[in-house]
Amino acid sequence: MHDLRKKALLESRKTTSRKARSRPESGAASPLASPAPSRNSSRAPSRYASEDEDAGDYSDNEQSVASSYHLSGDSDDADADEGANTSAWDDRLKDNIVAFVDRKNINAASRESMLSAAYHLLRHHYAEDMIDNHLNDFVPSLLKSIRSGSNKDETVQALKTLQSVIINSESESFYNRTFAQLKASCRDSGEEQVKTESIIAMCIATVCGGGDESHAEDLLGFLLEIIESDGHSVEAPDNGPVVSTALLGWGFVATQLEDLQVPANDAMDAFIEQLDSVDVDVQIAAGYNIALICESLREYEEESGEMWDLDYDKHQLITRMRLLTKESSKLISKKNRKQLHQSFQSVLTSLERGKGPGYSTALDENEREFGYRERLRFGDISLAIDSWALSLRVEMLNKVLRGGLAIHYKYNPKVQDLLADAQAEFLSREKALSKKDDHSVKKGRKAKSARNAMVF
Repeated sequence: MHDLRKKALLESRKTTSRKARSRPESGAASPLASPAPSRNSSRAPSRYASEDEDAGDYSDNEQSVASSYHLSGDSDDADADEGANTSAWDDRLKDNIVAFVDRKNINAASRESMLSAAYHLLRHHYAEDMIDNHLNDFVPSLLKSIRSGSNKDETVQALKTLQSVIINSESESFYNRTFAQLKASCRDSGEEQVKTESIIAMCIATVCGGGDESHAEDLLGFLLEIIESDGHSVEAPDNGPVVSTALLGWGFVATQLEDLQVPANDAMDAFIEQLDSVDVDVQIAAGYNIALICESLREYEEESGEMWDLDYDKHQLITRMRLLTKESSKLISKKNRKQLHQSFQSVLTSLERGKGPGYSTALDENEREFGYRERLRFGDISLAIDSWALSLRVEMLNKVLRGGLAIHYKYNPKVQDLLADAQAEFLSREKALSKKDDHSVKKGRKAKSARNAMVF
């Protein structure tokens, strides 16, 4: 099918838009008043850890494997607040787009501020109508800033804004309109963050912007070149953020393919080799992709009764994973060691037990395994993250939308399609509030049972 994201919906259960709440925005009505998001480099392995201003004060534990990712509140005033603020955010977005497209007598700092404001609004609101009304002017202007921005900050902000534009629009023209420029930016720029954001934008344009399976396979090949060459193929030698972002991108795009056998065979050796990387982010991202491949292998064999011809030594791989769960090198910070141990324990359990991410083999009071602990919470809806494919989609969506993921899950068909495989549990209001309050108490105690619970 032309648009890759549609395959996920066709192969999954029917889903409908869910009720969730978006936090009202703050700030003045001026189009330049929206706060600019932080410009941290892309990091592949953090399990749904937001880089947004909405999620700035979590403990070290809360930056790795997420067991409860709460993205919205439950106020009865949610819809009223949203309606009251519609005119304000809508007008602000339009003002920023129109001024940016006009570009007359506007310096680089002003363009960057306009893009920051638009990016913030596009993350926290579903703006399909506004984007579609300005698509033919806005996208070329974004590409101009990507191609010849006055400085790195303008280029990076244009790339991030383009990612959110693609997510907000139902247009299938983005791949053809943007991919060549994004690939050129990744190859030619001397800036690390331009390369990482270009990779994310290429992945979003391919999966959500009209790419087909052949386009996806071509992108997987390009990303694999980056991984195999340790970044040399895009003039980023031994650059951890670039390689780890390429690994995340490979995993995200691979989840949309019906047949992963050939790409998996091509990539498996490179992923195993990256387990020995000196960069923890690269190691973890490689481990997640190995888990994805093994998950796809299991599903194929269960459905078809046939074996994948995948050339790897499972016993040797499990032994290597087990060593990573106990890595004790003093060259790795305590925080990174903890993340490495948690991440590879999840991967190891997946390989040994045939489970998805975050599966706990610990026993409850009834001597039953706790099972899957990773969840997304949107108000009174809890989604179990029980497959690596789903986990990688969530990871990439969070890269683009950050704290705005909840509102897009509520309204945005593209986000709903990508998360359509998730098992949804509807929580009663009392239960949802109880879980939120329980989290707050446990977080204060820094209890192990509250590990990685994220509340937005």
